[in-house]
Amino acid sequence: MLSRPLYRRALLKISGEALMGEGAYGIDTDTVDRIAADMQEVHNAGIELCAVVGGGNIFRGLSGAAAGMERANADYIGMLATVMNALAMQHALEKRGVPTRVLSAIPMASVCEPYIRRRAMRHMEKKRLVIFAAGTGNPFFTTDTAAALRAAEMGCDALLKGTKVDGVYAADPERHPNAERYDSLTFLDVLARDLKVMDASAISLARENNIPIVVFSIRRPGGLAAVLAGRGPHTVIREVA
Repeated sequence: MLSRPLYRRALLKISGEALMGEGAYGIDTDTVDRIAADMQEVHNAGIELCAVVGGGNIFRGLSGAAAGMERANADYIGMLATVMNALAMQHALEKRGVPTRVLSAIPMASVCEPYIRRRAMRHMEKKRLVIFAAGTGNPFFTTDTAAALRAAEMGCDALLKGTKVDGVYAADPERHPNAERYDSLTFLDVLARDLKVMDASAISLARENNIPIVVFSIRRPGGLAAVLAGRGPHTVIREVA
């Protein structure tokens, strides 16, 4: 139970890869359900939670561009992949009784609501969990940048980035097992050391709006509630470390 959470309103960034589970691609329903259980725990504790999901488990714009596809088209395909992931997450949450709304930056009224900031704010005030899909709606912007943008627009106290590792490392810990893990960093540290946490646009947006970024492992059951209470392994990125 979250008796003293550090943040009252937070945005959770979930990478598409996190939804694959142990698979090579696609959506693993058991993994989605486990993440939904963690989100339900936080929601039931009274924390206002919203989320941005990536689409890399289905299609990644950069890899499509690298394969010869025109970059803008590749990015639009990636945005549509995030909508599929958002709908899967919505289903898992609503099975657990969590009122959820999917808002897409690309209008598709048959399956979800269009993103309108005031509507999203109203949903959160009514204690609904809001999932933002289709990134920013524009090519050449990543879902990390979309997460920082939506966190600023929603007035969030923190941006929580759920990854496959338990924080920010000096190098990829899967390739370099002895790589140093940081407990805290400044925004300038991340930019100066070119740490691959989020892209530079997302880091700059968070810095300009004074929104701390908390990096933790989404694979660890209960990890979301733990970082909201300041517990468990994680890295905090803010103006002053």
